[in-house]
Amino acid sequence: MRAVITGGTRGIGLSAAAALGKAGYDIIITGIDKEASETALKKLEDNGIKGEFIYADSMSEEDVNRCFREISRKYDSLDVLVNNVGGLGGRQRFEEMETSFMRRVMALNFDSAFFASRAAIPLLKKGSHPSIINYSTIAVTSGGGPGAGIYSASKAAVEGLTRALAKDLAEYGIRVNAVSPGTIDTDFHAATKRDIMETWKAGIVMKRFGQPEEVASVIEFLASEKASFLTGEIIQINGGQAFI
Repeated sequence: MRAVITGGTRGIGLSAAAALGKAGYDIIITGIDKEASETALKKLEDNGIKGEFIYADSMSEEDVNRCFREISRKYDSLDVLVNNVGGLGGRQRFEEMETSFMRRVMALNFDSAFFASRAAIPLLKKGSHPSIINYSTIAVTSGGGPGAGIYSASKAAVEGLTRALAKDLAEYGIRVNAVSPGTIDTDFHAATKRDIMETWKAGIVMKRFGQPEEVASVIEFLASEKASFLTGEIIQINGGQAFI
């Protein structure tokens, strides 16, 4: 079995790579940070996981297509694609928002998932119980914090893409789902002051932040045969944050 995790050199992506590796998948991680990739591959290797890295900017159609051509030259099938690449991209309120900023956030979150999914489909068609797993966010339902509105909108587009792909690819046995994390304790929040983050816990039923491994375990489940009748679903992972 073989899994591709885009941007899988750190954070939730690396945790997902480890979880899938422990489940028996050979791992291919993509990204633009070669130094981080060496550290990531060493961590996987130390846990007995076979991994490799392919340099690719997930926002570049050309880079993504080249990446999957390289994969297809080495392997005849793919079983799992995890579209892990994404992020806030910064904060701008709509009234002052630069078009270039809006385009970049959309590219980071939506284009990256679209490019990789499209390129992976021929390989996934030949995979065993093939699956695509996208990332949404709790910000889709909340509208995002100040200046994060376009991040919310871009991830809402990913949710639409998830359901559309699920319908489009069902005839090939390819399932498509998404995880929607709440506040997970990763570098994603590195620019946020810790004391501000601590106040967020009041809005979480479980009164703590999530850990990358807790998202990764759901990703591993969605990729497994245990989730064989799940497709087009958006799985909330937020400790009860969404319904307060």
